[in-house]
Amino acid sequence: MTVGQTSDAWHPIPVTDLMSIITLLTDFGTQDYFVGAMKGVILSINPDATIVDISHEIPPQDIETAAFNLLSCYQDFPSGTIHVAVVDPGVGSDRRAVLIECANQFFVGPDNGLFSWICDRENGWQAIHVTKERFFRHPVSKTFHGRDIFAPVAAALSKGVAPREFGERLTDIVRLETLEPTNVDDNTIAGRIIHIDRFGNCITNFTSEHLRSRGSTAWRIILNEREISSFHDFFAGAAANEIFCTMGSAGFLEICARNASAANVLNVQCGQKLLLRATALTEIAAR
Repeated sequence: MTVGQTSDAWHPIPVTDLMSIITLLTDFGTQDYFVGAMKGVILSINPDATIVDISHEIPPQDIETAAFNLLSCYQDFPSGTIHVAVVDPGVGSDRRAVLIECANQFFVGPDNGLFSWICDRENGWQAIHVTKERFFRHPVSKTFHGRDIFAPVAAALSKGVAPREFGERLTDIVRLETLEPTNVDDNTIAGRIIHIDRFGNCITNFTSEHLRSRGSTAWRIILNEREISSFHDFFAGAAANEIFCTMGSAGFLEICARNASAANVLNVQCGQKLLLRATALTEIAAR
């Protein structure tokens, strides 16, 4: 993880645009009381809040999976939505609590990279180091900042408290490894698998923009010395158990298998390196 700089321009969301929609994204699961406690704190402060569960099944301490899930759905919410994300292996340490204003929405959680991919995409953002204890639930547990810091801060924000009231402005935030692939040569782009969903689809960090970047070309993926050159617009277009590529709903190129887990078939894991290689259509026609 690295530290990145804030943007210079700050365009606060007008108070009149604030909404009482608060989303929750955690690795807490639903077996224990954790999520319920967070909701109870929010509703105690703002009984009119609408709480939306994005997911509580993030693998424990998996910051990148949480970051991907939030990146994939924040644009589906209206302006003024407050997103609380708590995947926090550094809870109780000196890691910072942050409130980020970006894309006309708010993001509350630990400063461990959870929100950095959204900030990278949107470019313009502002961050506050959340330190004002009058907004916290007391006593503050050393192990449950989701309940004692992030939930009450989000609830107070939904009631119209200005972001600057929660602490001082930050000029940097912790960042995860960038999602931007690397150009290897005129025909090759190096990337990685950034997420594997519950169906075993392998989401890469290649987008449609990368596919358009070389003009009239055909593409193939090189993964574990295996070449994948089949592309389909939807799953039913592939043969049974065929390994193929498709542009997924999150905007990234996915490696899939019809009616099977591509991750299992290919024996790959999240973070795996791969190449996207271009072949001119004239070359293919000449073969």
